[in-house]
Amino acid sequence: MSHPVDAGHATPELTELVLSLFEQKAAASAAGFMSHFARDRLTYTDATFGGQWTSHQALAAALGGLMATWRPPVATYPVKIIGDTSGAVVLFVNSAQLFGHELRVIAPLDLRDGKIERQVDYWDGRHFGTAATSQMRVPPDQYPAEFGESRIGERAPAVLRQVADTLAGALSTGDAAAAAALFTDDARFEDLTLHTAMVGRQAIGGFLDRARDLLPYGLGTSVRHVVGSGQGGAYEWRNTGAAVPGGVVALELDGESRISRLTTVWDGSLIDDSAQTALLGATVER
Repeated sequence: MSHPVDAGHATPELTELVLSLFEQKAAASAAGFMSHFARDRLTYTDATFGGQWTSHQALAAALGGLMATWRPPVATYPVKIIGDTSGAVVLFVNSAQLFGHELRVIAPLDLRDGKIERQVDYWDGRHFGTAATSQMRVPPDQYPAEFGESRIGERAPAVLRQVADTLAGALSTGDAAAAAALFTDDARFEDLTLHTAMVGRQAIGGFLDRARDLLPYGLGTSVRHVVGSGQGGAYEWRNTGAAVPGGVVALELDGESRISRLTTVWDGSLIDDSAQTALLGATVER
């Protein structure tokens, strides 16, 4: 069964690379999958449970063991690709046959010479299952402080970096009006963890204003890393010491570098039901 992929904000070269990557993954070919990763400099991090692999050999060994246990029907596929072959973000799905529960992931990628040097997978632990996520999560003192960003360095183009920094800065200070001004009139703002979406600048600004004190990606956050191209990409954010210490925001830009679509995910299993409910309450317009 084929799954449609939105690659309207990606270069053809990046799209070809990502489709090949997932073709090999769906075939449970560890060697084929790993052929898309750099051999001399690689960091792969799962930001939700805290697993991290810092060499080609270590990642290949881990994936080889996992893929040997997969049985059909296995489904793993991208649904959206943004960026180019220097930096990108991929939104993808892993079916329950891979890890026991469905995963819907937003993954920033740093690439060089057609190979992935850094990948970070962000997903919502509530959607995966709070108990299952808790069992997988590494102890707090083993959670990685860095996801390979210092090792790779910043490569995002100035136009994307400016949009990401301006949006993150506005959210960090609670300036909903400044954040909303970055969006197109008919922009879509989707929070995968809250399972909700706002359409239009007015709705987006209203939500950001009502949720000012509640958003994990709001007050006190800072930018960890930016990837992508002039068409869009993603920024990873962090908030050391907060209940939710980090997450990712994927951005699609129009021809005037305004945000036409934002998609974010963060680990909802780190907050309790009442906090989640309060956030959902902020989506209600008055």
